[in-house]
Amino acid sequence: MRFVPTPLSPLLANIALYGMEERVKQYAETLKGKKDSKEKNRKALSLIRYADDFVIMHEDLSVVLKCKEIIAEWLSDMGLELKPSKTKLTHTLIEIDGNVGFEFLGFHVQQHKVGNYRCAKNTDGTPLSFKTLITPSKAKIKTHLSKIAEVIETHKTAPQAALISKLNPIIRGWSNYYSTVCSKETYSKVDHLIYDKLRAWGKSRVKGDGSWYNKYWLTVGTNKRFRTNEGDELTSHSDTAIVRHVKVKGKVSPFDGNWSYWSARRGAYPGIPTREAKLLKKQKGCCSHCGLYFTTTDSVEVDHIIPKSLGGKNTYDNYQLLHRHCHDTKTAADGSLNKNFEATPF
Repeated sequence: MRFVPTPLSPLLANIALYGMEERVKQYAETLKGKKDSKEKNRKALSLIRYADDFVIMHEDLSVVLKCKEIIAEWLSDMGLELKPSKTKLTHTLIEIDGNVGFEFLGFHVQQHKVGNYRCAKNTDGTPLSFKTLITPSKAKIKTHLSKIAEVIETHKTAPQAALISKLNPIIRGWSNYYSTVCSKETYSKVDHLIYDKLRAWGKSRVKGDGSWYNKYWLTVGTNKRFRTNEGDELTSHSDTAIVRHVKVKGKVSPFDGNWSYWSARRGAYPGIPTREAKLLKKQKGCCSHCGLYFTTTDSVEVDHIIPKSLGGKNTYDNYQLLHRHCHDTKTAADGSLNKNFEATPF
């Protein structure tokens, strides 16, 4: 038996708050004159929760206030209560008490007025005159920069390679977390501020005008990078590509056996090696020989399109995924003497 440690606080929060969303949705169904049906009333109110953090959204302020009362009452039955310092009423477009938008899980969500050409549309296709932008929150940016500054400060006398090895995981982790939202401008600003810190670090170690820069910033292509002669290079936030998150379709699950959907969406699938996942994505979940979709019960193997015995190479261009029986048929037909394949039980 393998023991997998689980953070206890989020687990307990999920157990304790189970059913809260349904209670709020039940209230939404009772709203009169709002929508045409109970189902539409339910969809008009959103409660997004992650562990013990949650956001309630509705177009009517009175509905949000009522939900707050319902949740406070619901929590009191379990001996819990809303924390006043974390409970805020705000609007994503209009300023309320000096605030616009809201913070959730380190992200800032806010709407901005724009013309009809660039604005969002409702489900009926009607222009809404605004668009929604999600960016890293200012508080999280400040915390991140403070952590970077602390590392640089504690490595004043350390080798450049040691400083780089300490900073890179911090930069990569933070950048990857915000890589699905509007972070490009934030990345550039943070990189510039870090450069200022590193410039001071370099000046404190080298005497002479300009020599500190040439020692610690080396030319890579056409750019100067904070890099050692041995090749250790500082990762920039801007190196992280911005890839928009696409909402998962309907009730699709990574464990429902729909290889075609998940391999095309992510280029990956739970429990499948990277190479096979890439081939699944390339083949759109289908066997190259028979054209049928793979299922979780199929025996699937990696085949060399041109067999190794006939000069084929171990490259992605020469790989394909086949059903085991399709692989046997193809091997018999292509004239190869040996079965040069790597079986992968899915």
